[in-house]
Amino acid sequence: MFTVRVWDLPTRLFHGALAICVLGLFITAELGGEAMVWHFRLGFAVLTLLLFRLMWGLLGGHWSRWLQLSLRPSLVRAYLQGRHPSQHWVGHNPLGSWSVLAFLFFLGLQVGTGLISDDEISNVGPLSFLVPGRWVSWATTWHKDWGQVIVVVLIALHLSALAWYRFKKKLSLVPAMVHGDKTLTQAVTPSRDDALARCLALGLFLLSALGVYLLVSIRP
Repeated sequence: MFTVRVWDLPTRLFHGALAICVLGLFITAELGGEAMVWHFRLGFAVLTLLLFRLMWGLLGGHWSRWLQLSLRPSLVRAYLQGRHPSQHWVGHNPLGSWSVLAFLFFLGLQVGTGLISDDEISNVGPLSFLVPGRWVSWATTWHKDWGQVIVVVLIALHLSALAWYRFKKKLSLVPAMVHGDKTLTQAVTPSRDDALARCLALGLFLLSALGVYLLVSIRP
């Protein structure tokens, strides 16, 4: 048996921070009123995290890179049909790979529509002045209705998959996202997770935060 570092620290921190921010977004949206100040701040935080993850998918640890996602339709079909029961997916399995992209896409869409939305009461996205009124109307409707529903469905599917692995296949996927390691029957390429890699991640995160700050600071 081999213990392999699969999820580097920056990836694990991203995962935890994103979960906390998304939960906070739902809570502040329900509370409304003065809580919407924090709703916007959490939205900016999510955008920062998404930008960081996009870059980390190119420069991060081996199993956090986009090239390691199993996206080919043939792999998805084989996985669903159980034709590779002995296959151990070190990183994300085919369904998990597509769920990662779905999460990033729809969270990005939620943040993007939030930036240009206007509820015509007291909450206006900081970039709403840049787009036509019909875009603002569409973005507001999507952000408050369909977008939230889709994100909730994706979260429910994600939690259901974790429960299925835990109770049906007797395999818990959560611990590896906490400590980063998986115990495997064969040696595989580990994810780099040293001080240099972590400093690179910090630099990319600060760059992402600066980009978001400059973006939302645009004034007419």
